[in-house]
Order: sequence, then structure tokens, then C-alpha cells
Amino acid sequence: MRPRVAPQVETADAGGSFSHRDRAVIAAAALSMLIVQMDWFALDLMLPVIARDFGTSSTDLQWLVSGYMLAIGALMIVGGRTADVHGRRRVIVVGLVVFAVMSVVCSAAQSAPWLVGARVVQGVGAALIFPVSVAVVTSYFRDERQGPAVGTVLAFSSVGTALGPFVGGVFAEHVSWRAVFLLNVPVCLAAVLLVLRFVPESRDEHATRHLDLRGAAAVALGLACLMLAVDQGQGWGWASAPTLVTLVLGVAFLVLFVAVERRAPEPLIELSLFRNVKFDVITLAGSLSNVVYCLIAVLAALYLQQARGLSPFHAGVIFLALSCGVGAASYWAGQLALRWRAELLMACGMLTSGAGLLALTWVRPLGWYAVVFVVCGVGIGLGWALTNVATQAHVPAERTGAASGLVLTSLVLFGAVSVTIAATVLETISGSPTTAASDGPAIETVLRGTSVLAFLGAFGLFAICRPRLLPRRVAVEDTG
Repeated sequence: MRPRVAPQVETADAGGSFSHRDRAVIAAAALSMLIVQMDWFALDLMLPVIARDFGTSSTDLQWLVSGYMLAIGALMIVGGRTADVHGRRRVIVVGLVVFAVMSVVCSAAQSAPWLVGARVVQGVGAALIFPVSVAVVTSYFRDERQGPAVGTVLAFSSVGTALGPFVGGVFAEHVSWRAVFLLNVPVCLAAVLLVLRFVPESRDEHATRHLDLRGAAAVALGLACLMLAVDQGQGWGWASAPTLVTLVLGVAFLVLFVAVERRAPEPLIELSLFRNVKFDVITLAGSLSNVVYCLIAVLAALYLQQARGLSPFHAGVIFLALSCGVGAASYWAGQLALRWRAELLMACGMLTSGAGLLALTWVRPLGWYAVVFVVCGVGIGLGWALTNVATQAHVPAERTGAASGLVLTSLVLFGAVSVTIAATVLETISGSPTTAASDGPAIETVLRGTSVLAFLGAFGLFAICRPRLLPRRVAVEDTG
């Protein structure tokens, strides 16, 4: 399937160099990825500051993270398919405009519900930007320059991940948490102008026009109901009518989602992929690694600021260690996978992150805390960055696209649900929602529980590696 592209793209210089227009296309996609990633990770350091402004607990604001991720996870595949049908240029512009407008609405929020609602809609814009940014570049470059161009865009994504916590900490302390959202606006505007001026429209002429909106709505509503029941269960009462009704509704929507996916001509998630045990184990392990990333980012931000008393700026400096570890591991993961099995690297990464998490709950000097943060980041980076690579080896070539979509959706949705569960567990252990975010021992207990998830993922991956490792050992013994 070859997308329709403008004539000037077809006649572009194939010598490996980039023209002014080529660099503008790369810059448009790179800025789009940068702002989504930076905004995503900047919020963690701002949660305590926002909570103080609104007079609420930091754990109650977990919906700013989980709601945003839920919107992205439920609509990411729909966003990509919408771009294939209606045009990638058009869809990414719409996504950037929605993201920018909602950033302004977030900055003007006068209450926590207002901010959470705007944040969820902002996630809808991110779901249009995130999968389409790379597609814009791959449809524009149809020669050997495609690899370097995509690599540049993904590098900017990593920069956004690394800078996010630091930028959030600096703005929250020295300017305002509201200014962090306003920072998105000029970047989005620059990206929109570059897209409109230099990016030609492209679409997949063979793509079906069916969009699985019913499936996206069902999974989003189902998970939202379950997350709401978990979040409010302690206040409502775990056996109360509101809690039980919300749980039943959540389960009902998820059952409806399965029924819709079985009948949909172009399902959001191809359920038949779950019949592959190795694919299931790798996807689950990668999702658990992303859960570890989400929880350490949120909980460590609370711990450093509210339990250890650090300012947002100093917490942001320490978070650079985690970001650098993740970024370095993600960068080298592809090269390492050329020499060793991706599943084995993922398993080693998850063992590393699990051990690092345990050490993080015992170390006290901030210098050593930063060192352990780097170790955790390296393990996390290997754990989730290679999930897509590892799963591709266990599905037929014609199913790789569907498998990739399922993996990305699983990573994001597992992360969204985990933040809600962790906030509730933290409040339960601490005994009070108002003091949970500053209860250092309670946060450390939750992080130790999170390390168990990393170890479980590692053991599952080692288990599926054994069938290949044993024959090699037997062969060596036979030749001896």
C-alpha cells in the first residue's frame, strides 16, 4: 500500500541529503512529538503544587495522569486510522490545535474537576498527534533518508521525555504550574505553521473507512468506571451501592468491548493475537515495565517533594537522572537487540529496575538516590522500549501492524489503570487521603510492591526464553 504523496516528494533527491523543505517536515514532526512527551512528563513534578493551589490531596489529582493516558490509549489506534483515511496532514493539525486550546483551558482552570476534564480532552489531541507524527515522516520520505528522518523525530521524543520533569519543576517553582501548559501553545503553533507550509497531504488510498469508535468508547468507559470505583471505593465504602454499580458498569462495558471487537471489520484490537502465548507474555511484561515507569515517576515526585521536602526545581534535577537512564537505554536498545534476543534484554532490564526500586526505598542520601535513579531508568528503558521489537518476532508478517497497535495500546492503558490503583493503595496504607502523599514509609511500601511487578515480568520472560536456551546448551555438551 503506497500512500498518495505530492509530486515533489517523489522526485526528491535520493542522495541522502536533506533539503530545506525536508528539514522543515522533520522539524514539524519532531516538535509535535517533543511537546506531547514533554507535557506528559512535566506534570508529575507539578502535582503537589497544583494540589496546594486547589486545596486537595495530590493522590486525588492522579486523574490528571491516568485520565490523560486513558484518552490516549483508547484513541491512539483510531487516530492513526483516521489519518490514513482523511489525511495525515489534516489530522495532525487538528490534534495540535486541540492540544494547544486545551493547554490554555488547563492553565485557566479554577478547580480540580475543570483541570481534569480539560486534561482528558487534551489527551484526545495527543492521541491524534502521537501516532501520526512518525507517519507524516515515513509517508514523505520514501528512500534511504527515511531511517535518519524517523530517528531524528524519535530522538526529539526522548528529549521531551528527559526535559519534561525538569521543565515542570523549574516552572512550578519559579513561574507557575499554569505557565507550563501555556508553554505548549507557541510550540504547537510553530508545528502547525510548519505542517501547513511544508508538509504535503498523504493518505492510504486502500485503507478502509471504518473506524472502531464503538470499541474505543466501550474500552474507555469500561476502564474509566473501574478506575473510578477503585479511586472512590474507600470514600463510598467498598460494599456500598455506588461502588458496586460502578464496578458492574465497568465490567459490562469491557464485555461489550470484547463483543464489538469480535464483530468489527477493522477492530481496535485483534483479539486473536492473544492466542499466541509468547506474544501475550512479552506484551504483559512490557506493559508491567511501563507500569513501573509510571508509578516511579508519580510516586517519586510525591516522595521527593512532600516526604523529603525538596523544592520542585531540586526534585526536577534529580529526575534528570531517571530520564537520562531511560533515554540512554531506549537509544541503545535497538543496537543491543541486534546481538541478543530482545526478550532476554527485556528480562534483564526488568530485573535491574526491580532491584533498583528496592534500593530506592532504602537509600537516603540524595546523591545516591540519583545514582539509583539512573539504574532504575536503564532497567525501565530496556524493559518497555524493546516490547514492540520482541513481539514482532512472534507474529506473522501480515499481522505486525495490528500487533504493534495492540502493544502500544496495552502499554498506555495498563499505565493509566496502575496510577489509579497505586493512589488508592497508598491512601489505604497511609490511612488518610490528606497525608498519603507526604507519608514516606507508605510510598516506599507501594514502590516495593511495584518492584514485585518488575520481577514477575522478568521471570515470565526468562520462562519463554528457556526453550531456545536449552537446545543450545545441549548442543554444546554434545560437541564436548
